[in-house]
Amino acid sequence: MSGPSSYVPKLGIAKWLDARLPLPRLMYDSFVAYPVPRNLNYFWTFGGILMLMLVSQILTGVILAMHYTPHATLAFTSVEGIMRDVEYGWLMRYMHANGASMFFIAVYIHIFRGLYYGSYKAPREVLWILGVIIFLLMMATAFMGYVLPWGQMSFWGATVITNLFSAFPIVGETIVTFLWGGYSVDNPTLTRFFSLHFLLPFMIFGVVILHVWALHVTGQNNPTGVEVKAVAKDTIPFTPYATIKDAFALVLFFAFFAYFLFFIPNYLGHADNYIPANPAVTPAHIVPEWYFLPFYAILRAVPDKLGGVLLMFAAIAVLVVLPWLDTSKVRSMSYRPLARQCFWAFAVTCVMLGWLGSRPAEGIYVTLSQLFTALYFAYFLIALPLLGLFETPKKLPGSIAESVLGKMKGGSGAVVGAAAPAEPNTKG
Repeated sequence: MSGPSSYVPKLGIAKWLDARLPLPRLMYDSFVAYPVPRNLNYFWTFGGILMLMLVSQILTGVILAMHYTPHATLAFTSVEGIMRDVEYGWLMRYMHANGASMFFIAVYIHIFRGLYYGSYKAPREVLWILGVIIFLLMMATAFMGYVLPWGQMSFWGATVITNLFSAFPIVGETIVTFLWGGYSVDNPTLTRFFSLHFLLPFMIFGVVILHVWALHVTGQNNPTGVEVKAVAKDTIPFTPYATIKDAFALVLFFAFFAYFLFFIPNYLGHADNYIPANPAVTPAHIVPEWYFLPFYAILRAVPDKLGGVLLMFAAIAVLVVLPWLDTSKVRSMSYRPLARQCFWAFAVTCVMLGWLGSRPAEGIYVTLSQLFTALYFAYFLIALPLLGLFETPKKLPGSIAESVLGKMKGGSGAVVGAAAPAEPNTKG
């Protein structure tokens, strides 16, 4: 999408390096001159926020790993030592723990933006699938990291979740034994999870590079869903326009992060995790971290253990095939009234599943979990395929420039009337 490079090295060392390893040219073409649609709104800033959150998690994780002891009898004490004895250890630990929640807040907004504006549609299928892979790796990394403090909820969460794999016939018990490193959750389990928790963020970083590469090949989607037709009219340089918008959004997001970090650092955690792990005492109510709760509700919605596990994995797998389930030719739901209503119903469904995941698996909560699980899958498997066939969308603008500047006169490039705001009303 960006076309030939416009980078011109001026200094002698820059020319020498450009002829041998053109990293400055790559950075210039990717983050300075790269053309982006001129109508991007603030929902498009979360990609940059996620990149910086990933870097923050890796850096704080490496520092914590220097002081953490991955042993069943010492892990809890080592975490307490980090909090009390290591200089600024409390800050590193709270940044890492709350950073995981901030990471998932940003990624869920990023995913829902993609769903609303049809960012999964051709030619961006591979871009979307790479994003789903990143999401899966994030979930695995976060789960293993939650086990490391070796508190009550860490221990029993690991016991419950790893036991799910025993539902698979033939290979289930073998998988569980491998994850445990024995026949119960103990020291070998902790060392395995610590090793994987340290490794997976670097794998995520590698997939993120592929994700960004795929984005630069296909170009960014935009609120109208209309492809770039004329680079000069439909796009603006990434720097300074998108850079300033990203920086402003980043400041606001980190202010939100800082509020949790300095005022309520334990708000998103669980009090039982400040009790050392005890295999002889089961917590009254075992719950995962908040960002797993919707999938936990889907898991418990099915009485059969294997059925629940398969349905939970299917809730994520359905995202992989989403580009082929949505049959509409129109990307953005700003121009699809019925699809927009279904989308907001789906958003409410996800919030309800999250709430139900935090409730006991009994009575009306089970019934509601089954209802909202059915609605979750109905959105992907029924609503999107049928809406694409029967819905009549609104008329799309002729170009991105037209959606921003107003209707073009006779294709000559003259603008009729005053220019509209740079960010159109995405309500449709």
